[in-house]
Amino acid sequence: MAAPTAPMGPSALGQTGPGSMAPWCSVSSGPSRYVLGMQELFRGHSKTREFLAHSAKVHSVAWSCDGRRLASGSFDKTASVFLLEKDRLVKENNYRGHGDSVDQLCWHPSNPDLFVTASGDKTIRIWDVRTTKCIATVNTKGENINICWSPDGHYPELKPVQSINAHPSNCICIKFDPMGKYFATGSADALVSLWDVDELVCVRCFSRLDWPVRTLSFSHDGKMLASASEDHFIDIAEVETGDKLWEVQCESPTFTVAWHPKRPLLAFACDDKDGKYDSSREAGTVKLFGLPNDS
Repeated sequence: MAAPTAPMGPSALGQTGPGSMAPWCSVSSGPSRYVLGMQELFRGHSKTREFLAHSAKVHSVAWSCDGRRLASGSFDKTASVFLLEKDRLVKENNYRGHGDSVDQLCWHPSNPDLFVTASGDKTIRIWDVRTTKCIATVNTKGENINICWSPDGHYPELKPVQSINAHPSNCICIKFDPMGKYFATGSADALVSLWDVDELVCVRCFSRLDWPVRTLSFSHDGKMLASASEDHFIDIAEVETGDKLWEVQCESPTFTVAWHPKRPLLAFACDDKDGKYDSSREAGTVKLFGLPNDS
């Protein structure tokens, strides 16, 4: 797949009014205090450490609401859960039961003991880390779904409210910021657009990636946005200005990114190969960026 040439910006849609695109190229007068402060922090905390999680590539990572655990889902049909102990991840359990690849997962928004997985076996499963067992299985009837808990932990009836044109190409991923002010969308046009939730207006666009944007994550304070693709780096931007804050180097395409809910730690997973023994074998690791350089 060739990289997109001259990615088309959202302004190319030529819309005005509610749900319209604002000018998508933001120009700032210089780095903000927040950017300078976080860059100083990451200069001393730019270490990335990897942890063996699965026997095949990792499709999804997510933090529990209290930040104590990280879960990962893999092509090997399992989910793994790690405990965060100081500056390292310690594997707690592996969860088996799905009959196909575990493609997505997420944690309950207020109960740090429950997480849900979605699989190519056409089911979703809810797991309890206290018993390490599946407590419910739902057949999705073969439909492709994205999973998330509602804020109150229940699944209310959903119906469409409004449809807006966000990109000239397919939208691949979407995330709301934890403050409830914005949501971001990543697209096959290699752009990330940031939308005001109340006005449904695109306030800015991030265009440093060259390949379709696969995954997004807002930091716990809503001030940083991480985005990744087949480019061999993860872009970290300041949300309010669009300025580049940091770049996390990778050796292969990145499938999933997730900021810690309380700290500037970024979990992610790539399409890495285990070159030590077999260059065709998938490494199955999760990675953690933002660790002290001397750790």
